[in-house]
Amino acid sequence: MTRTTPPRPVDVEAVFPALSAHRRTATRLHPRRGVAKADESSLAGPLWWPADEPWPVCTAVHRKGTGHRLNDVRLERHVLAEARGRELSDEERRILGAVTPGRHAPDLRDEDPLPLLAVAQLYTRDIPDLVGPEGHDLLQVFWCPFEVHGPDRTIEVVLRWRRSREVGDVLTHQPEPPVAGRQECVPTPCVLHPEQVVEHEYLGLLSEELQEAIADWEEGLLDEEEDEEDASDSSEPQSYDTYEEYEAAMARARTEEEYEVDYMGDLSIAPGWKVGGFASWHLTDPARVDCEVCGTPMPPLLTVDKGECDGGSRSWLPLEDRDSTDAPDAIDPDAIDPIVIDPVGVYLGRGSMRVHTCPADPEHPHRLSFQ
Repeated sequence: MTRTTPPRPVDVEAVFPALSAHRRTATRLHPRRGVAKADESSLAGPLWWPADEPWPVCTAVHRKGTGHRLNDVRLERHVLAEARGRELSDEERRILGAVTPGRHAPDLRDEDPLPLLAVAQLYTRDIPDLVGPEGHDLLQVFWCPFEVHGPDRTIEVVLRWRRSREVGDVLTHQPEPPVAGRQECVPTPCVLHPEQVVEHEYLGLLSEELQEAIADWEEGLLDEEEDEEDASDSSEPQSYDTYEEYEAAMARARTEEEYEVDYMGDLSIAPGWKVGGFASWHLTDPARVDCEVCGTPMPPLLTVDKGECDGGSRSWLPLEDRDSTDAPDAIDPDAIDPIVIDPVGVYLGRGSMRVHTCPADPEHPHRLSFQ
């Protein structure tokens, strides 16, 4: 199934023509649980990996044998997804109770090489904003599932660009680390539904004049909404014969409620896993991310996010998901702040991580930023 982002609630460039100089496309990946084929774009594999090429490994010295078994992480997520909307059975509780972290790989020493975890496989044919070294059409992303690397003790990400046509026999048994430091470092296998959208620069990086104009505009929208609410409050209160009638009326009101539009939530940067676009600096001040080789500013190549959409950006929720309430990735359309349950299960930093690459030479070392 395709995924379609609704049109933005406001044509922001019509209101602020200067924003046309601050636009960029991004490809939302729209991951949904499922296992792709080895020659398809996906999250968590399988990969189009040559049988005669060594699998990448982590050689840093750190604790490697203690953590969460990957199979346990996947089993727990499967059980919880199957039980969504009902109470857990005794058997399900027993299964979940047995899923505990521990020294599950006692023979694995801290200095031993650890197979990296396959995170993403992305083809340029599917993702128009994926730009790599000339002639390369496939990006494969790995990481070590232990947040212990470097001075900031973060995750270690490895990128492999390749020409897919040069892959001969494909590796059928693809290695995995036996354990992960945290469950949230393990992505659930997902198929992708790529969709290109338009984004606009993070508010704090616009000129002060444009920031002030946007703030005044948003304040005007709030004043209009308050006037409408005051007019509505002056009408006769509605009475209901039963509590069920009241609940139904409140559900209709939430559905029909005018959405409170703002630049940051609705008109600038799309949430979720995506390729390209802009970086959001909503939790910190904006930071420069420049190439350490040539000094070129590095835009985000890949954004890893905690979820597809949340209550603060619900206008980005794909149309196809708005009427679905039974799938593991669905929302409650009657909720005051609807939220899409993250199908991937990854939570890095304070919710998102970005992989930045150098536009002058994508093979220069990449950098990470977190929010």
